Amino acid sequence: MTCALTEAVVSRREENYAVAGESLLNRVTSTSPAETLYYLARPVLPVSVRRHLQQARLRGWQNIPFPQWPVDTSVDKMLRDAMGAMLRCTGAATVPFIWFWPDGAPTCTMVTHDVEGKTGLDFCQTLVRLDASFGITSAYQLIPESPDNAWRYADAIRARDCEVNLHDLNHDGRLYRDRETFLTRARRINDYARQYGCRGFRSGAMYREQAWYGAFEFAYDMSVPNVAHLEPQRGGCCTVLPYFVNGLLELPLTTAQDYSLFFILGDYSVDLWRQQIEAIRAANGLISVITHPDYLVGARERAVYVELLRLLAKLRDDGDTWVALPGEINDWWRQRDEMTLVQSGSCWKVEGAGSERAHVAYASLDGDRVVYSLDRAA
Repeated sequence: MTCALTEAVVSRREENYAVAGESLLNRVTSTSPAETLYYLARPVLPVSVRRHLQQARLRGWQNIPFPQWPVDTSVDKMLRDAMGAMLRCTGAATVPFIWFWPDGAPTCTMVTHDVEGKTGLDFCQTLVRLDASFGITSAYQLIPESPDNAWRYADAIRARDCEVNLHDLNHDGRLYRDRETFLTRARRINDYARQYGCRGFRSGAMYREQAWYGAFEFAYDMSVPNVAHLEPQRGGCCTVLPYFVNGLLELPLTTAQDYSLFFILGDYSVDLWRQQIEAIRAANGLISVITHPDYLVGARERAVYVELLRLLAKLRDDGDTWVALPGEINDWWRQRDEMTLVQSGSCWKVEGAGSERAHVAYASLDGDRVVYSLDRAA
C-alpha cells in the first residue's frame, strides 16, 4: 500500500477522525461524572428506565453521516479500489492474493454472548443448548470482578466446547477513563487472562482506545464496532474484516447488539440483522454477533434470536459462511498473515503453516468494478 492509502486505512480502522452528530445531551452525559453516576445506579435501574435514558442520550443518531449506517465498508472499498488502480496502471488481467477465509468460505460468522449479571449467568446453559440445537458453538464473555462470581460458571460452559473470554474488569464504565487508570486496570486484566486461560477480551459497553491496546497481553479484542451510532462511544472502524492493532487482532462488531435492537430501536424482528448480514456478505466479511443472556430470557426476545440462529445455520449449510469461535478466527488470521504467495510457472500457490486450507484468489476488472474469484484447485 502507498503511504497515503495506509494512513487513510489506519485512520478509519483506529477511529482517528472527527465524530459528527454528537448532540449536546450526548456530550454532557459522556463526561466522567455523568458516566460514573450512571454506572453507580445501573445495577438497580430496570431495563425500562435504562432504555428511556439511553434513547434520550442517543437521540438524532439517524442523522450521523459517517460512518455509514447500518454497515460501513469504506476501508474495504479503499483496498478494493487500490487493487483496481493497480490493474489499470499495470494492464495486468488479475492480481493474486490469499483469500480471506479458510477452505474458500465466502464469509465468516462468530456468535458471542456478553454476560452481565446473575440472570444472564443462570441462563447460560439454556443458551448453550439453544445454540447447539442449530449446530453453533459460541463464545461467552464473563466479568472477572463480578459480584456474582461469574467464573464459577466457566468450566460448565467450556465443557460444552464453547469459548470463555474476559468481559472488561468490573463493567463500571471506567476502564478507559484516563491513561493511568487504564494501565492499572490493564495489568489486572492481564493477570485474569493468565489465571483463567483466556485469549480474548471485550470491554464493557464497547468503550475503547485503540492507541492503548499495546498494554494488553491477550491475542484478540472484540470491542470495536463497525458503526457505533447506537453505542455510548460513537465512531466505528469502517471495516468488516479483522485487522491488527499493536499486535492485537481486532475482531470488529459488525451487527447491532440485541439490546440496541430490542430496547433502543424497539425492533423485534431480524430485518436489521438480515440487512447487515447481506452487506457484510457482499464484502466477504466477518458476521460478528453479540447477544446477552440477560436480555434473551424473555420469550419474545428469545424467539427473535432463534430466527437469527436459523438464518445463520442456513448460511452455513448452504456453504455461504464459516461459523467459528473467535479463537479459531484469531488462529486463522494470524496464520494467513504469515503465509506467502509463490509463483509456480503460470500459477500461484500459498505456502506456510495452515496453507492446506488457504486458497489463491484473484482480483480482476469487470467494467469499472473490481471482482474477486477463487482458484479452487490451489
